[in-house]
Amino acid sequence: MATLKVIRKRISSVKNTQQITKAMKMVSAAKLRRAQEAAVQARPYAEKMTELLKNVSARVASEAHPLLTPREEKKVQLVLFTSDRGLCGGYNTNMIRAAETFIRQHAGEREIKLTLVGRKGADHFRRRGAEISERYVDILYKPADELAGEIAEKQISRFVSGEADAVYIVYSRFRSALSQVPTVEKLLPVTLAQTDDAQAQQQTEYLYEPGVEQILASLLPRITGIAVQRALLEATASEHGARMTAMESASGNAAKMIGSLTLQMNRARQASITRELLEIVGTAEALK
Repeated sequence: MATLKVIRKRISSVKNTQQITKAMKMVSAAKLRRAQEAAVQARPYAEKMTELLKNVSARVASEAHPLLTPREEKKVQLVLFTSDRGLCGGYNTNMIRAAETFIRQHAGEREIKLTLVGRKGADHFRRRGAEISERYVDILYKPADELAGEIAEKQISRFVSGEADAVYIVYSRFRSALSQVPTVEKLLPVTLAQTDDAQAQQQTEYLYEPGVEQILASLLPRITGIAVQRALLEATASEHGARMTAMESASGNAAKMIGSLTLQMNRARQASITRELLEIVGTAEALK
């Protein structure tokens, strides 16, 4: 059995760790509130922009703009969103597993290159010798719209130049602090709305100025940037939610460990007291 000194030292160490996990939980809860608001507020705008794109694209052919033109997917760019820091439960593991599943499913028929957003994903695939095109780290220290614009611009340039035939993004869709869903979406080429004759008759007719093609030329890069920004905001909210949940669980486990160690300490102290009493009684008996 461990000595009282060792047990007391372990209890003190666990209490210090518990204070850290509680503080991290409070910080993540505060950041989660802001990140969740940003992610939720971005959804209606992104959905409305997508609806506008569907309405406009339903009146043009896929050759109307390079970002609409589908090609045989021989070269694929995969954009993966992870976090810069750990201590967020299975968040990064789930995202990396989703990316690896995508790579395994298409590795034989497609050449896949990676754009990694977040240090954890970048470190994981760098150690495994994966083909990495870009790495973005320290993502929380850069405004989301600026970083998303930089990522989207690079992917658009890559697609238009023919360096990639398709671009997919892998991110975590935020549902709640307890639920984050790994999601794979096709970013480029932008998919045109499929409408039948009945739907075409029900669509509202708009007059476009200067014209549908010119509007698409302005709208498509912006929608691509919005899709990347939305994925980044969802990923940030998911990270904070996962970290808050993980730190809450760690604090609870620390409390259980402190209780167990305290019980062990009390038993050791009682055993020590009993042993000392027996020694005193034994000595007294020997002196008679």
